[in-house]
Amino acid sequence: MTGMTSSARPLLNRRLAEFGTTIFAEMSALALRTGSINLGQGFPDTDGPEEVREAAVRALRDGRGNQYPPGPGIPELRTAVAAHQQRRYGLAVDPDTEVLVTAGATEAIAAALLALVEPGDEVIAFEPYYDSYAACVAMAGGTRVPVTLRPRDGRFRLDLDELRDAVTDRTRLLLINTPHNPTGTVLTREELTAIAELAVERDLLVVTDEVYEHLVFNDAEHVPLATLPGMRERTVTISSAGKTFSFTGWKVGWVTSAPDLVAAVRSAKQYLTYVASGPFQYAVAEALALPDSYFEAFRADMLAKRDVLAAGLADAGFAVFRTAGTYFITTDIRPLGESDGFAFCRALPERAGVVAIPNAVFYDHREAGAPYVRFAFCKRTEVLADAAERLRKAFTH
Repeated sequence: MTGMTSSARPLLNRRLAEFGTTIFAEMSALALRTGSINLGQGFPDTDGPEEVREAAVRALRDGRGNQYPPGPGIPELRTAVAAHQQRRYGLAVDPDTEVLVTAGATEAIAAALLALVEPGDEVIAFEPYYDSYAACVAMAGGTRVPVTLRPRDGRFRLDLDELRDAVTDRTRLLLINTPHNPTGTVLTREELTAIAELAVERDLLVVTDEVYEHLVFNDAEHVPLATLPGMRERTVTISSAGKTFSFTGWKVGWVTSAPDLVAAVRSAKQYLTYVASGPFQYAVAEALALPDSYFEAFRADMLAKRDVLAAGLADAGFAVFRTAGTYFITTDIRPLGESDGFAFCRALPERAGVVAIPNAVFYDHREAGAPYVRFAFCKRTEVLADAAERLRKAFTH
């Protein structure tokens, strides 16, 4: 046949063969097909602050960022990121040598792993982990080593002994996400201190994904790992504008770290997107300078939304884990007489008119995640109330 390759070798690079289409694409397509409320993918259904959107429009009209921005990011944004780290966490960061702007946190993670990991290196990540982590470790030729967060006392917790036991002579890097997607866990200062001590003792690099840093609820506290003793020079800290300002389509993220680590990550990043999101960088620089009242109102609004959905899920019979951060709720479906999250989520749109994500996709140990299902609450309150009512009707008779 014409157009066919003669080689029997699969077209897709074998490092990526296990990943296939993301669960988010599958579930979003299911939501469209069934007209269901999509609480699967984590994006808001309303835009962020009007003044930030207008700042992007102004940059476009003024011709700022319409051509390639500087490789490390525009100076205004790098300065704003440095000021944010100083104001929030007391971290002094040089905007010229210690900040790198990326195409969202997703590119920052990819560039960091491609830069710092070589074939044969082991990368420890807490499972369940965000799905791009595994793919990026694979693309870098590394070996992922999952350490499983397990439910205890209403939240998912890290077993520090299990983490210590996972470190070998081949361990290069710890990949940490706090506040944690999908479980909603926020690692405590004590847990992070133990991680820091382990990293120093075993001379490990750490990449820490802190995109939900401004979505921490109740008594939880976000502690950047880079603030702890011995971590400033070995930690690559990643965050982004998408989650904090509700402009996920703009894809503006950043890395802060010591100059040699930023230079390494930049070496990989320049061959990925080179640069991105020019006019949006100017808008995000203004967004980061918003008063504390914005961040407080944003968190309070998300907390109220969390409580609406959590109450609906509990009323419908789900076991609901406490969400201390992020905009996701993890549930256990076993009280509903179910145990297979995949089958449950594929049937849920027809059954209840709601779409969710099976947590098992975020595990290497699929059986450990089998009964858990994730719902996003970054939607309008009336949408969440409607979803909660649909779930109640579907599961309470």
